[in-house]
Amino acid sequence: MERVLIADDHPMVRDGLRTVIAVAFDQCELFEASSLDEASAVIAREGDFDLVLLDLNMPGAVGFSGLIALRERFPSVPVVIVSAAQERGLARSALAAGAAGFIPKSLRRSAIVDALKTVLAGNFYAPEMDEVESAETLEDADIQHRIDSLTPQQKVVLRLVVAGKLNKQIAYELDVSMTTVKAHVSAVLGKLKVFSRTQAVILVNKVKFGTDA
Repeated sequence: MERVLIADDHPMVRDGLRTVIAVAFDQCELFEASSLDEASAVIAREGDFDLVLLDLNMPGAVGFSGLIALRERFPSVPVVIVSAAQERGLARSALAAGAAGFIPKSLRRSAIVDALKTVLAGNFYAPEMDEVESAETLEDADIQHRIDSLTPQQKVVLRLVVAGKLNKQIAYELDVSMTTVKAHVSAVLGKLKVFSRTQAVILVNKVKFGTDA
């Protein structure tokens, strides 16, 4: 981990997280922000970050609005919510809103480091919940993350695949060539990390993709 932004309006929290990260990750460049606008400005000015640690409640943000705003503006930057709130279902909601993880401020330092390493490894992190609920939450979030990586046109093609349309039918409905459809389907399978249309349909049905079409 080379570059991390700590976005929290409490200086003591920022100092605490800075200490944890500096000790656990050697030569990591740390940046700080005390509001959502400041965080956005830092990311825009400094470029990509390996991780952004975002307080759930800070100036310029209400609920998950800050998380959603950062994810929309900087989709390639992983954002982890760090919060003192621990209401049941909050971690699930954070993941569903696009967070790469949810870290309660009450966690031990060693647990915070483990959580950050989990996210840096490309996985989602949530605090210990009911084991089955936690597993299902992380799986759903992972599937949604794969779907979100699709372009708008690829999502349209995926919806038609889920609806049972053949390639020639998709080509007719979208008024494109079969070659174009095959290229889209191939790209969709790659981004979803599956090997067949059937696997793709089974995967996205787990998060009810296409039911709102």
